[in-house]
Amino acid sequence: MRKVLVLCLAICFVFALTALAFDEMGKSTTVNGWVADDKCGAKGANDKAEACTKKCLAAGAKMVIVTDKDQKVLVVDNPDALKGHEGHHIAATGHMGKDSIHVESAKML
Repeated sequence: MRKVLVLCLAICFVFALTALAFDEMGKSTTVNGWVADDKCGAKGANDKAEACTKKCLAAGAKMVIVTDKDQKVLVVDNPDALKGHEGHHIAATGHMGKDSIHVESAKML
């Protein structure tokens, strides 16, 4: 009986940890930053780089957001969500990955 109780407690503990992990994944985060390309990265995070950013993106570079806080370069999973914001300073809301963001909405700053 004791073994069954310990086994049930262990299973409940594993499910609780899994639920906590999935709860953190579901939260949206807002980051402020510049829409740039992965070729220029943080160098393209300013108001003078709009033309260069558009040119690089048209040539096949990946769209990124360079954060204001720590100059972290986040690859945009869904670049169509930021269409028209190339080279702009924005507040992007979405789900964060380790080095990426899936943008749900964006507004100009």
